[in-house]
Amino acid sequence: MNIIDLIEKKKRGQSLTKEEIAFFAYGAAKREIPDYQLSALLMAIRLMGMDREETVQLTLAMAHSGEMADLSAIHGIPTDKHSTGGVGDTTTLVLVPLVAACGVPVAKMSGRGLGHTGGTLDKLESIRGFQTDISTQRFIAQVQSIGCAVVGQSEDLAPADKVLYALRDVTATVDSVPLIAGSIMSKKLASGARAIVLDVKTGAGALMHSVEESIHLAQTMVRIGEDAGRRMIALVTDMGEPLGSHVGNALEVKEAIDVLAGRVQGPLLDISLELGSRMLLLGGACRVVKEGKAMLRDKLESGEGLRRLAQMIQAQGGDPLVCEDVGRLPQAKVVQDVPAPFSGYVHHMDTTGLGSTAQGMGAGRRKKTDSIDHEVGFVLHKRIGDEVKAGEAIATVYARDYESSESAIRQIQRDVVITPEKAPPSKLLHAVVSAEKIERF
Repeated sequence: MNIIDLIEKKKRGQSLTKEEIAFFAYGAAKREIPDYQLSALLMAIRLMGMDREETVQLTLAMAHSGEMADLSAIHGIPTDKHSTGGVGDTTTLVLVPLVAACGVPVAKMSGRGLGHTGGTLDKLESIRGFQTDISTQRFIAQVQSIGCAVVGQSEDLAPADKVLYALRDVTATVDSVPLIAGSIMSKKLASGARAIVLDVKTGAGALMHSVEESIHLAQTMVRIGEDAGRRMIALVTDMGEPLGSHVGNALEVKEAIDVLAGRVQGPLLDISLELGSRMLLLGGACRVVKEGKAMLRDKLESGEGLRRLAQMIQAQGGDPLVCEDVGRLPQAKVVQDVPAPFSGYVHHMDTTGLGSTAQGMGAGRRKKTDSIDHEVGFVLHKRIGDEVKAGEAIATVYARDYESSESAIRQIQRDVVITPEKAPPSKLLHAVVSAEKIERF
């Protein structure tokens, strides 16, 4: 088989066979095909697309290009949740302990963040001593004993995707639904979960800016999972503004603890309940979404969700007392309010710009070798539609020094747009996509 023939075939819009796709994926994983030829095929796929069968076969080939986690020793239906990424998106830290407290095992393998803020692993590592690199045996034993674990992905997990993902980033081939879906789902399939809930973001701060594009991506991933024998549901949720009010690693851990402690209501909790209830549904713990939400609220109000988070932190070597005292989390040296430049209403936010501000402060990475500053970030005090007075604090910045603090203040004043006209609040949930139907809201 010859990679040039595959490039020629795809550039003419023809479908690749299962064997041809496997040749492509394994050749990438083993570094047997030069980057320039892989890039050419990626561009052909970006321009000509892939049909459903091709997309499934690409995903399976990438998943099987390395280690496949075996979670069969875990009792029940191991369940996972994946987000396509956003700003202030801390749902994993709220969901995992709540769902586990309801009796559904959550076996989550996560990656590092590359972008606005750190990934879930980076957030958890802001807790002193927390270990994300543990053996598969210990990972499974922890899920069996306390119902949940969040660990780092093995280096041998979907190695073909690692190679292709890096090439897509530098060849303008990121915005391809088959390639996006294949990248996400190959890692999810290799991680071993039997039920997967997807949180597909839409809006200014998301990978897909329109609801229709996001629904199409959700459908594609749900179909891949179903074809591979997984239980699947996808939610299309809004990223027109940060989901939580806290942006930054230790700050987002604090907000998750505040939510689990019952001190904070709002969009982060609302979307966590939407996602968590579907995890319970797929995990067999409830029959309808309403019942699942009631179960989650019960564990929230009883404090069991917060206790389960403390158990997970302790099991993975971290300081469980942060669940009682968030002051034990890393603290920034410089704290300053962001004054509103004039009176009016918050009309919209440049969510991507706000994410870039956090990244520039040190909360995120521009390249994989960058280190994360767990202390820095900001807390928003206003949402779209809220009234503000000139000089009122619209946010508080947590920075490593005054120079970065002043820069962040200027950027937040630019990205939180205040106008005389009042804008309607954002819609949080746009659609739910299952194998059977699309339900729009």
